[in-house]
This record gives sequence, C-alpha cells and structure tokens, in this order.
Amino acid sequence: MANANNIKQKEAEVKELAAKMKDASIVLLVDYRGINVADDTELRKSIRNVNAEYSIIKNNITRRALAEDGLDLGFELEGPTAVIIAQDEYLPVLKAIYSFAKTHDFYNIKAGVLEGKVSTVEELTTLAQLPSREELIAKLAGCLLANVSKLAATLDAVKVKKEAEEAK
Repeated sequence: MANANNIKQKEAEVKELAAKMKDASIVLLVDYRGINVADDTELRKSIRNVNAEYSIIKNNITRRALAEDGLDLGFELEGPTAVIIAQDEYLPVLKAIYSFAKTHDFYNIKAGVLEGKVSTVEELTTLAQLPSREELIAKLAGCLLANVSKLAATLDAVKVKKEAEEAK
C-alpha cells in the first residue's frame, strides 16, 4: 500500500508540472538514453542559454500532468524521458535541441507541445530548421538593399544617357 505522504507529494509534483506546461510556449519530451556527463552538461548549458528548463521526470508524472492539461500525445511514454519547458520563445529552444540531436544520434525528440497543442516530431524538426528571426530580417534587408542599388544604377545610367544626348 502506498504511503499517504508519498501520494500527496506525487500529486503536488503533477500539479506543479501541469502548471508549468500550461503556461509554456513549448514542452519537449526527449529520449536521453546513452547521454554521458559531458554531453549532458553541454546540453544543459545550451538550454539555459535559451531560457528553458531541463528536467528528468518520471513518465507517470509527466503523463498525468499532460492529461491534467487535456493533452494526449497519442502514444505511451516509455523509456528514459527528459522534459524541456520554455516560457519564452520556442524557436531558440527547438534550434538548440535540434542542433544537439544532429551531433548526438542517440538523443531524439519523442514529442512536443507547442503553444498548448501537441506537435509531431516532423513539425518540430521543420520549425527547428527555419532561419531565425534575425536571419530573416538580414535577408530581407539584403534584398531591399540590392533592389535599391539596382534602382540607383538604372537611374544613374539614364542620367548619363540623357547628358550624352544633350551634349550632341
């Protein structure tokens, strides 16, 4: 028979995790099987740098917290699972995890909740591969600058041609 204090403690953990998940912009469930201490330290540092929280939580507690928020992953949580939660922007978190997973074959995203909706691994991977906001702004600025430069060159050529015709 389970200890009453132990049950209350687990219920409190579920409620706390559910509250964090409800307010989160992104929740990632990842398989960390095979990670060593050096890689774990590197990963935790990159996750802290993007203002996210990395925790190892029992699957039952995670499952119950998701259910409390009305979320169904569509599969059973099995094996070692880490939970990554971010309250701020989700794209830097996705990029950090995707970058780490590319260089560490054993590290895989199992599922994710993006702004309150369950997302597939494919959707999360696609988002992670998108250029960042800064990259998009830089590309837009480059395109605009190129068009302005072309316009200036065209106007200059018209002016030179007009001057040449007037000189005749």
